[in-house]
Amino acid sequence: MTDSGSEQPPLLLEQDGAVVTITINDPPRNRLGLELMDELEAQTAALAADKSVHAIVLRGAGDEHFSVGMDLKQLPEGVRRMGSIEAVLDQRLRVLAAIEGMEKPWVAVMRGYCLGGGLELPLACHFRVAAAEGAKIGLPELDLGTVPAWGGTVRLARCIGRDQALDMILRARKISGVEAHRIGLVHEVWPNDELQQRAHDLAQRLAEGPAIAVAGVLRSVVGAEDKTLEEALAEERRAVMKTMGTKDQREGMKAFLEKRKPKFTGE
Repeated sequence: MTDSGSEQPPLLLEQDGAVVTITINDPPRNRLGLELMDELEAQTAALAADKSVHAIVLRGAGDEHFSVGMDLKQLPEGVRRMGSIEAVLDQRLRVLAAIEGMEKPWVAVMRGYCLGGGLELPLACHFRVAAAEGAKIGLPELDLGTVPAWGGTVRLARCIGRDQALDMILRARKISGVEAHRIGLVHEVWPNDELQQRAHDLAQRLAEGPAIAVAGVLRSVVGAEDKTLEEALAEERRAVMKTMGTKDQREGMKAFLEKRKPKFTGE
């Protein structure tokens, strides 16, 4: 959040066609404060319902850092507001689950500090692009005597495997964007001056896809870890059948036969 008394909104939203860019607006550290999480929860629900939005880019304000994570100075206030530390953490888990479960792809833009909640938030996104220089990515909670609390242990292990996750968390390692790419934590690495545009280009490419099919893939892939093989295959079949006979499915088939790029409309 922004400093007390500031009139700056905690989040900035900008729409370019079917792509919305959300900016965490507390430069340079972009702390994930109480008001910001309230606003992110509301905006996540609104974006899920907005049919004009097909992809979301998530970034930190300024050119220095994505986010240093939770504003720890606000923790006592959060407990007073919500009644318990569990309630504070539950909201953050709820927001990240809503992002991860949304049937529209999210792209996180990771530069500078991406620490604690500043990594757990990108881990809930479907794509992550990182700066080739200056990124410091990690879950340093053990240095504070505690454990990652927003799903970081689970999502990081699912993303890069148990051994790599244990190495990062138990040694409180802060890795570079290049190393994050090497171990599969991020999808792409770009120079700092290209990073934002590359993330937007990726989101634009995703937004141009057939929306019903994209939603089906996200449902099938994201939820697969919690299902048996038979249940996951049944979800995939439902996703396939939802596309059959749609305008986008017919356009895709026609474009293939005509050897041209399809023009999807989301229908």
